[in-house]
Amino acid sequence: MLVKRLISTFVPSLGFSCYSAPNTLKTGAILKQARTFSNEDVLKYSKLSYDSNPLHFDAECARNAGFKGVLVPGMLVASLFPRIIASHFPGAVYVSQTLQFKLPVYIGEEIISEVQATNIREMKNKYIAKFSTKCSQNDGLVVLDGEATAILPTLAM
Repeated sequence: MLVKRLISTFVPSLGFSCYSAPNTLKTGAILKQARTFSNEDVLKYSKLSYDSNPLHFDAECARNAGFKGVLVPGMLVASLFPRIIASHFPGAVYVSQTLQFKLPVYIGEEIISEVQATNIREMKNKYIAKFSTKCSQNDGLVVLDGEATAILPTLAM
């Protein structure tokens, strides 16, 4: 709870929610988070990742490529999945992620990210959790989906 409160203080657009039995991760549990990416977010990501694709900075270039505006890098959108897991399970180790990019995400567009526990097994006092992952627009259109696996120190949230 303290970690969620601290993160919410420093990152204003988190909007955490959890749909499961309170305080314990179970198969079927869904953890959600809303996020709107800004030009500044994309600029910071670009500096860190050295991604200089003009589709992320130049509106004319993006329109010429068939998009309606500047795009948020897909990997920046995908970064919402480990963020959700780590915010609910401090000390979690992200093991794998598959991704399918379905639709573009534009700067200023609210995206709802979601992870749903599909399988949980105990192994040596830790838990291997598999999640289905997806990001959607407000109207429910899926922009990104896949699967993730993480090692959790506990199932307590």
